[in-house]
Order: sequence, then C-alpha cells, then structure tokens
Amino acid sequence: MDKVEYKNFYDKVGKLNGWDFSKLQVVSEGEQWDFYSEVTQRCKKSDLLLDIGTGGGEKLLAFTDSAILLVGIDHTNGMIQTANANLQKAMKQNVRFLLMDAEKIEFPSSFFNVVSCRHSSFYAKEVAKVLKKDGVFLTQQVSDNDKFNIKQAFGRGQQFRPEQGTLKEKYLSELAEAGFTDIQSFEYDATEYYKTYEDLVFLLKYTPIVPNFGEFDNDFRILQKFIEENQTEQGIQTNSKRFMIIAKR
Repeated sequence: MDKVEYKNFYDKVGKLNGWDFSKLQVVSEGEQWDFYSEVTQRCKKSDLLLDIGTGGGEKLLAFTDSAILLVGIDHTNGMIQTANANLQKAMKQNVRFLLMDAEKIEFPSSFFNVVSCRHSSFYAKEVAKVLKKDGVFLTQQVSDNDKFNIKQAFGRGQQFRPEQGTLKEKYLSELAEAGFTDIQSFEYDATEYYKTYEDLVFLLKYTPIVPNFGEFDNDFRILQKFIEENQTEQGIQTNSKRFMIIAKR
C-alpha cells in the first residue's frame, strides 16, 4: 500500500471498528513491556499528554487519570469519529480527539510534557516542536518481520523484507537530528497464539499486515492452509515483533 491507500484503509477501519482489538482471543508469550504503562509511568497528574495516531481512542481513554489533559490526534475522519463516540460513552472531561496530521501538529511550541505514538507514523521535528524542554517522547512500532510466518504464507505483507531494523534505525536517526537526547531503544519478538480461525480473519481484515486481505481469490485458501500448518495446543502460532523508543527533549 502507498500512503494514500493506507489512509483510505485506516479511514474505513476507523468507521467500522476503530482500533479496538479487545475481542480477539489471543495469548502472547515473551512481551517485555506494556506500552501505555510505560507512558503513564512518565506522566504526572499536572501534565499535558499528546497521543499521535490515537485511532479510536481506546487506549487513551483507559488512563485518563494520569494527566490533567490528554489529546489524541489521528489523520483520518473515520478514526476520529469513532474516538469521539467512545469519548461520549466514557464521559471523560479531560480528553480531546482532533483530526490532525502528524506531519503538521497544530499546537503551540513547547505545549506538551509527554508525547506518545503507538503503531503510527511520527515526524521527529514535529514532536520536538510541541514537546516541552525535558519532556519525554515514547513510541512503540511494529518491527520488520512481525507476523513473519503469515507474510511468508501469503507472499506479501507490511514491512515484509529481509533487512532487519530499517524502520528503527530511521527513527533513531531522525530523533537525534531533531535534538532529542538520552535516546533508548528496546525490542522483543514474542510468540502469539490465536484461538480460532475467526480471530485471525478479524486481525487480517482490520490491520494492514497482509495488504488487501480477502480481495484475492485464494486468500482464504492460503489462510486455511496456514492454520493447518501452524496449529498448536495453545492455538494458531505466529509472532509479535515490536520495538520501543524513549527519548528526552
């Protein structure tokens, strides 16, 4: 998918589901951190927090007590519509969701104490612009060859390439160029077990792991064969590969 195709995809998913995968029956072994726990540990009650690529706001709404004001931005109407619907249900007064592109963050300079970004693109210079001195930026991203056996089965996939660490090194370099200090990176490759065929279909339908999943005639045949070859007692096995970067302004 190119940039326009990704935006259209996320807009469609945003209207249908937001970024809510809580219904999935999946067990993970080997995760080394919970991203939003890492974020909340670095927040004070008096802080202002910006969440880039907030999706349907599901994660942000789960820790509203961590900061005085939490702002989630996303670049698609569909996600922001779902986020505001979720906000209305949650009845939280200190959260705002805004349609905004990460390439141009329209807030005053040095406005936020903490900026987070999970599984979404960010631009280091824009983050640096709106982050206060001594503020902290945290991001978790999908690593190269996440869900590797699924992508092998389909012969296509998000970041499906032999080079390892390409995206992480790109972000580390950009953060350093933008003036961030004390830049730390972490990575894990956990094992995941999905309980049912339906769980995998939901995952592939609402993520770009396998671009345009279901639009090719043999996609479901490939998926069925994949399940047969990767079925274990714990469930259908794949991997979850992630990296996290924490940097100070």
